Amino acid sequence: MTERTRLLGVDFGTVRIGLAVSDPDRILASPLATYERRGRDQDAAYFRRLVEDEAVGRVVVGLPVHTSGREGQKAAEAREFGRWLADVTGLPVVFWDERFTTVEAESALWDAGLTHKRRRQRRDRVAAQIMLQAYIEAGCPDEED
Repeated sequence: MTERTRLLGVDFGTVRIGLAVSDPDRILASPLATYERRGRDQDAAYFRRLVEDEAVGRVVVGLPVHTSGREGQKAAEAREFGRWLADVTGLPVVFWDERFTTVEAESALWDAGLTHKRRRQRRDRVAAQIMLQAYIEAGCPDEED
């Protein structure tokens, strides 16, 4: 069995979930996929298979907090999803500030010259990559600041 050292970054959304994964040494994050939600059972099967296939040892869920640092409804939904993800995968889940990652992702994709349709297809996974890379660069703490 492969040692599970990779990190899975999750940009939570009620319809789409952006996913990114780290390398085994936790140095670099790469965009992985944008998952369209299909219902609890299908979502659970997808995430169980994903963490196995990618040898994931920890999940990092982006926490959409307000610029003031206060958590609102979307952050509560992300925390609920993270608890559910921990239950279905059996993996530790930490939460990490994802402020401005979608804006940063959109800007990077715009600068790359992608069409609106292509930017929309990639935005969530690139936002997950940006959030996960920030978490890696912070030293992969067990808890968010």
